[in-house]
Amino acid sequence: MNFENIIALILLYYLRKPIGVAAISPEWKNWLKWGMIVAVTTLVLQATNLLPDLLTKFIGLALIAGVVYAVVNIEDFHGRRSLVYALLPLIVISVISDIIEFVSPNWYKTLEYLLDIAGFFALIWAISMWFISRKQRKALELERKKAEEREKEFRITESLKAELEVQVAERTAALTQQKEALEKALNELKSTQTQLIHAEKMASLGELTAGIAHEIQNPLNFVNNFSEVSHELIQEMQEELSKGEIEEVKAIAMDLAQNLEKINHHGKRADAIVKGMLQHSRSNDGKKDLCDLNAIADEYLRLSYHGLRAKDKSFNSDFSIELDPDLPKVEGIPQELGRVILNLINNAFYAVNERSKNAKDEKDPNLQTYKPKVTISTSTIPDFKGKKGVKISLSDNGSGIPENIRSKIFQPFFTTKPTGQGTGLGLSLSYDIIKAHGGNLTLKSKEGLGTTFEITLPGVDQSRKVL
Repeated sequence: MNFENIIALILLYYLRKPIGVAAISPEWKNWLKWGMIVAVTTLVLQATNLLPDLLTKFIGLALIAGVVYAVVNIEDFHGRRSLVYALLPLIVISVISDIIEFVSPNWYKTLEYLLDIAGFFALIWAISMWFISRKQRKALELERKKAEEREKEFRITESLKAELEVQVAERTAALTQQKEALEKALNELKSTQTQLIHAEKMASLGELTAGIAHEIQNPLNFVNNFSEVSHELIQEMQEELSKGEIEEVKAIAMDLAQNLEKINHHGKRADAIVKGMLQHSRSNDGKKDLCDLNAIADEYLRLSYHGLRAKDKSFNSDFSIELDPDLPKVEGIPQELGRVILNLINNAFYAVNERSKNAKDEKDPNLQTYKPKVTISTSTIPDFKGKKGVKISLSDNGSGIPENIRSKIFQPFFTTKPTGQGTGLGLSLSYDIIKAHGGNLTLKSKEGLGTTFEITLPGVDQSRKVL
């Protein structure tokens, strides 16, 4: 069998195979494909003796010559010279062998053994050169990829460096502006804070409409709810009137009357809260009344709990109230004292709710069974500043207040709540209200155990005399 077509097929296949990034054009791929078809067809015809050996050798040599020409003269194939050079000795020996056989068959028979040996060594040479070339090509390809990666990393680094320099410059300018703005705001805030602290009863409280809205939110919720229900009842009443159901209309009218009474009741409560807060923002020359702290504590504890439940359905906490039935009354403004108690209760419920939310994330296994609870109790003090007094204790089992901030708790504008959830005025104003009533507001807290606020006030007898 002649090997020219086999060599030609190998070369044509190798030329079509992409090497690294040196891909050939689709047009050349098409020509190489037809060359491979010719080589395969020639081999098949030679195997079936349909073509003479001389013609098949000529076709094979023509294909090889075309490949060698392409590799030498066409730029697309310059990267594929290694295999051609490796097979070149084998090609030369094959051509010489064919020429000798064609010119002098007798001489060919004499030299056939030597030509076979030369062909064998040429084949070994071709295989060795192919392996060496393949190894070198892989090494070069790897080095090329590394060089590309280094170049890519260098470009990225340079780009990031330039971008970082721009960002640093912009950030420096922004920080300088922010620093100047913050210094100006801090000076203004200090000036405002000094004025508010020294102003009697925080006179600016009357301008804090958001605070007023917060305090009256609970009764307004009741008013809104009962108004919506009443609107539905009126529609139902109209339907029943159209049907002539007088008894149903009477029953609905009774429900409407009850709802209107409740709307009136809660409207008056909201009005009382607003008047109380406005009164506190002015000079405290309002008329004081006898206040039942048991009733105030009970009312605002339930008001706070149900108000928080209405705003956050996931909120839940146990609460208990322990009232001294013989607790003396105190002389003061009920709305202001109620506001203090409501503020402390809200803070207590907030503390246990936050700890309940964070309990699952803490590592202490004892917290996995944590049950939030708020307790309010009243008791009589035999001796308060040399007189009989009353004490209200509000306790929670939240996370407690860190020792390093306890001294700041009653300062104006200081708050541990996230931005937007507290003004920092609640405890400060509560402290002022209790002091204005001749009492004390104190704090006891242990981190991890909870917090207790205690209000102590002088009591009065039924004849309104200080005990």
